[in-house]
Order: sequence, then structure tokens, then C-alpha cells
Amino acid sequence: MKKFFMVLALASFSVAGMAQDETPELKYSVATNSFWSNWFISADVAYDAFYSNEEKGLGFSKSPLKDFRRNLGASVAIGKWFTPGLGLRTKVTGIWGRSVLTEDASSNAMKFWNAQEQVLFNLSNMLCGYNENRVWNFIPYAGVGILRNCDKNIYAHGASLGLLNTWKLSRNIAVNFDLGFNILDDDMEGTATSHDNYATSISTADRYFSAEVGLTFNLGKATWNKVPDVDAIKALHQSQLDALNAQLADANAENNRLNNLIKNHKCPEATAAAVTVKEVAAAPVSVFFNIGKSKVASKKDLVNLKALAEIAKDNNQKVVVTGYADSKTGSASFNQTLSEKRAETVKNELVKMGVAESQIEVVAAGGVNTLNPISYNRRATVEIK
Repeated sequence: MKKFFMVLALASFSVAGMAQDETPELKYSVATNSFWSNWFISADVAYDAFYSNEEKGLGFSKSPLKDFRRNLGASVAIGKWFTPGLGLRTKVTGIWGRSVLTEDASSNAMKFWNAQEQVLFNLSNMLCGYNENRVWNFIPYAGVGILRNCDKNIYAHGASLGLLNTWKLSRNIAVNFDLGFNILDDDMEGTATSHDNYATSISTADRYFSAEVGLTFNLGKATWNKVPDVDAIKALHQSQLDALNAQLADANAENNRLNNLIKNHKCPEATAAAVTVKEVAAAPVSVFFNIGKSKVASKKDLVNLKALAEIAKDNNQKVVVTGYADSKTGSASFNQTLSEKRAETVKNELVKMGVAESQIEVVAAGGVNTLNPISYNRRATVEIK
């Protein structure tokens, strides 16, 4: 039995390592959530069928439907998903069981509980990539723990393998169907039997099969945010900067042309000073923010902002700052307030760069879903009016 526990533990750590090191890189990339996110609780009604080592050679029917070996029970569990593919849960099952020492159901009756720590592997997310809208999740698990025969005050070691299936009803509720196999120490009934013809193995241990149906309730945040495409964001910034530089070059060329025209006509200095290009078109500049935050995510965004601020100052033009939030995160009222805070943050940066506060107009657009991926909507745009 001890060898079995060691092999099971080694296999669990190996698969957990594969889930952490390989799957997220190859299949999906998500942002790390806080410790308090992605918790869940579940409650099930269980059908259990028991098989004891002591019944060997007695010719008992192996059917799990026989009264002397089946009973109803219940289970409760609390757990947490650390990644979309890997989680842990603490599960307690039991109440009514069978010792299967005879074919008489009443004499076999016992009360018990079985507490285990189980490792969960969401193969749906591991193999197919994370999808918050997926309805069915296929989740094998393995665990170890302690069992107690309450009638005889006996404790025993236990291990389990199983398959948990969940069907999503809403963001926070799912129906679960759990099929499990539990192997226990041979002395669980208090009547350990030695079989000279059998080596110590699963076939000579007490065990039971279970089928459970119930509900799982997600606590707090139950989804994962995909990591923004940093390369795409950099490309977007670069394209905006290139457009701004091109327009600056056009404006400078036009100023030079007008200055040459004035010079060739020998206009007075005062006239030359009066003929100045005031209207300069500039591409909007985006300043990005992290989810739920109103602090600028990267100071590099302010480089582009400074160039636009210089245009506004030199030409005494109005600047419009529009704040946005992504509509898929938070309520409408929260997003409205957040977009206003983001716009005010960028306005304050412009003031620091020398733009008069009277030149700046602030607009709060609230939550939007105009850009893809959704993280691009967590921004404020700045443009010359």
C-alpha cells in the first residue's frame, strides 16, 4: 500500500510539472490572478459500491447494485484553480457505507468519512486552450488522504483516482458528475485478512467505487484574463508615432514653403510673423492602462504624448483627452468612473508638459468594445481638436 502511495504521488507531481511548464506556453497564455480568485465549493449526492478483501473466496455477487455492498452518501469539497489547467481541492465524502463481510445488508452497515487532498487536471483547457465560454470540462484527478470507520473507531489510509465532468450553467454555477475509485487499507472494517496466495496490491485491499452528482459554485472571480499581445501594442504605438512624424514633416514643409513665399515677395517682418500656420493635424496618441487601473501602464507611452503636447503648445490648439475602459470587465458605472480617471491622469501629464489646462477638454467614454483584443480598450486617446 505504501508503494502505491509513493507511485501515485510521483505521478501527480510529474503531471503537475508538465501542466505548469509546457501547456500554458504552447496552448494559451493567461494573466496570473490573485490568491483569492478562482476558488470553488461543491456539494454532491453519492452512490457508493464497496468491495472488501475479506470477501475473497466467498462467492459474493460482484454487482454494484446489490444491497449488501451499495449505499448512498454525500460529499463536499473546497478548492482552487491555480492555472486554467491545474487545481487542488480538499474533499470529504462518506456518511453511510458497507463493510461487505457478509451478504446481509444490515450487518454490513457502517458509518464513515473519507478526507482527501486531490490534484485536478482540466484536460479541456490543457489540450484545447482556455475558453471562458466552454460548457463542458473534462477533469481527471488523483488524491490521497485518511478514512475513518466511525462504528469501530478505526483509521485507514486511502487513495483515489477519478474523472470529474462539469457543465457550465452560468459564470458561477456548474453541474458536476464525478466518477471515482478509492483504495483503502485492508483493516478498514476492523477485520484484516491475510491471503497467502496474494501479494499486497490493489486486488487485496478494501476499495469502493462512487458516482456523484451535484453542483459547483465559483467564489469571486472565476475566469482568467488573456495576456495582452505586447508585440501588437508596440506595433500600434509605432504606427501612431510614424503617422505623427509624417504629419509633422508635412507641416514643417508647408511652413518652409510659406516662409520662402514671403521672403521672395519681400514682405515686412511684421507680415511674415502674421502668416503662421496655426492648424496642424496630428494623429491621435493612445496611452494604455492595466485592467482596473488609472495609472499609466508604461512611461514609454508618454514619449508620443510629449510630441503631441509640443504641437498643441506651439500652435495654441485645443486638445481632447478621451478615457475608455473595456466593457467586458466591471459594471457600466464602474467603467464610466474608471474612464474619467484615466482621462484625468493623461490631462495631468499634459499639464506637466506645459499645455495650459484651459486648452484641454476631458471626455469619459465609459466601457467600450471597439478594439480587439479587449485589452486595447483600456486606454485614453489624445488628439488635437
